[in-house]
Amino acid sequence: MAGEIKKQRASWSGKWAFILAAAASAVGLGNMWRFPYLAAKYGGGTFLLTYVVLVFTFGVSLLLLETALGRKTGQSAIGAFKAFGKKYAFIGILASAVPFIITPYYCIIGGWVTKYTAAYLVNGPEALADGGDFFAGFITSNAESYIWMLVFMAIVFVIVGLGVKGGIEKANLFMMPALIIMAVAIAIYTLTMPGAVEGALYYLTPDFSKFSPELVIGALGQMFYSLSLAMGIMITYGSYMRKQDSLTSSVVRIGGFDLGVSFIAGLLIVSAAFVAMGSGDAVAAKAGPSLMFVTLPTVFVDMGGMATIIGFLFFLLVLFAALTSAISLVETLVSIVHDGLQCTRAKALGIVIAFVVIAGAIINAGYNGLSFIEPLGAGSSILDFADFISNSVLMPIVALLTCVFVGWIVKPKTIIDEVRISSKFSAAGAWTIMIKYIAPVLVIVILVAYVAAQFGFFSM
Repeated sequence: MAGEIKKQRASWSGKWAFILAAAASAVGLGNMWRFPYLAAKYGGGTFLLTYVVLVFTFGVSLLLLETALGRKTGQSAIGAFKAFGKKYAFIGILASAVPFIITPYYCIIGGWVTKYTAAYLVNGPEALADGGDFFAGFITSNAESYIWMLVFMAIVFVIVGLGVKGGIEKANLFMMPALIIMAVAIAIYTLTMPGAVEGALYYLTPDFSKFSPELVIGALGQMFYSLSLAMGIMITYGSYMRKQDSLTSSVVRIGGFDLGVSFIAGLLIVSAAFVAMGSGDAVAAKAGPSLMFVTLPTVFVDMGGMATIIGFLFFLLVLFAALTSAISLVETLVSIVHDGLQCTRAKALGIVIAFVVIAGAIINAGYNGLSFIEPLGAGSSILDFADFISNSVLMPIVALLTCVFVGWIVKPKTIIDEVRISSKFSAAGAWTIMIKYIAPVLVIVILVAYVAAQFGFFSM
């Protein structure tokens, strides 16, 4: 039976299928609402330069580690670490816990985006630009918020159910180019609005007076989350790779894709928000959902006859970004269950669907039936708590353990040999220094800063 299951394991059709899928996983809601907010807060171009350096050093180093580990073992996170000894399986278990926590609440936010995409056609831009009442009424509703969550989930489950080649590859082949084309087109149109060019100049011009430890930590955290590190995704996607496909060139291109989409999203959103608020500090004050679901609709409504089209296309763009990331999360869960239980892929998907729907309903109830639960203090929700545990606590811990595991226990040569099956890897020495010494320090900094910020000891 185990042999049969092993034969059923999926694989990418080629190197570019992997690159596109991994880039699609990296491009998500974090690019659309967190990156622009951080860029506005930390001096535009200064933040961009810092982010570029971190992506192509720290970021691609960890990407290479995780994808090579997956390809070497042919397993998802738990099996990949367990392949070197049962006592190391706990690292894979912690890594696997991350997507199990993230996926349900990510689908809730995906439901919000799906609702807004439809609302621009059904309700019109004026209804959405009411200062936040429309948004608050929707997410606290006892029925509608659940329905849109389930609609988003259904799309993701269908695509994953069609398989790696038949579903995920084909969906990414359509959504990724469409996402980039829409982002560029909307950004160009937005720049024609009065005040938008000033926003673009603020975004692009480095202000080195804004450089600070907080900027570096913000850029590190954004890169960490955006590249889908330390959550089992890249190990899973690496396990589907063919031995002849270059790992080094693939991870550099993934980093480039993520950086490119983040850059365009920042240009679009900072420029658009500048039109409404007139300064970088005002844009920086609007983080997360309020920037996307409250501030931007007030910008779009002023576009006159184009308001419906631009608003719809923007949220369709965000929807595609949310879908591509949610697909990678669900696929990772399916792979973990498939490998762990040695069951068929169809059964694994059924288990994942049941879990995500039930957990999603519970977390979503934090905005209505369970709103009295405020785990992180007044005004916080169950979703905020799940986000904090997964992103600010578990992911840095998993990354630290992974670096220690490869750098000091199984030794970097284990990964280097795997990379060199298909790549020259002349930077192996620098990569080793990064994994053994630099990355663990940076990850500890992220962990301490995020936990300290949550409890008011540090400002971010």
